[in-house]
Amino acid sequence: MIDKQWASAQEAVADIADGSSLAVGGFGLSGNPIALIEALLAQGTSDLSIVSNNCGVDDWGLGILLGAQRIRKMTSSYVGENKEFERQFLSGELELELTPQGTLAEKLRAGGSGIAAFYTQTGVGTQVAEGGLPRRYAPDGSIAVASPVKDVRTFAVDGTPREYVLEEAITTDFSLVHALRGDRHGNLVFNKAARNFNPLAAMAGRVCIAQVEELVEPGALDPDGIHLPGVFVHRIIEVGPGISKRIERRTVTTDGA
Repeated sequence: MIDKQWASAQEAVADIADGSSLAVGGFGLSGNPIALIEALLAQGTSDLSIVSNNCGVDDWGLGILLGAQRIRKMTSSYVGENKEFERQFLSGELELELTPQGTLAEKLRAGGSGIAAFYTQTGVGTQVAEGGLPRRYAPDGSIAVASPVKDVRTFAVDGTPREYVLEEAITTDFSLVHALRGDRHGNLVFNKAARNFNPLAAMAGRVCIAQVEELVEPGALDPDGIHLPGVFVHRIIEVGPGISKRIERRTVTTDGA
């Protein structure tokens, strides 16, 4: 029987070396694989290239790796909640490949599906397609690395010619994800917003490491309710339902409603 359970987060991430590329799940702070991120921080891995929707906040999620200057490059769609991210990017310490959110999701899905590239309308007529978007700044504020020009072609869709930009798929050395429930075969079930990027990140990693709140025996999960089949998952650890979860912005009404 295939048993993908590992004893601890520390053991599961031990072979992630300096310079590795990672796809990391999470949508805002929802579904961050924090136990795996903390284990990676503790072992000192650095020079990481990370693909994730965002980079957490200053003291949570991927933000703790960023604060320790372990990240060389981020590929993200949203970076607005992290002041240290802004500082490192504008000072030239961090490279950023800013990618439209839907395009980022599809690049991860395509990578996991064995699709090399695809054409999309998103970004046509902007620096996403035309190039020149800053990826890394020099210390003097000039652009040290800019995004390249991408191939744009015209396709007739529904009889109407439209321009589409070529986007290459993403695959990474490893992926780190969080799920609500999983079995020892690696089948995963996600909870609500945590399902947004975790399955896609899992697919893109050549070695996928999953932390789950509850680990069950094979056969306990409803086959029709499995969100990600175990074929994409290589290692799984149980972190328990009491693992800390953070809220990015707590907002309450002021009118007494």
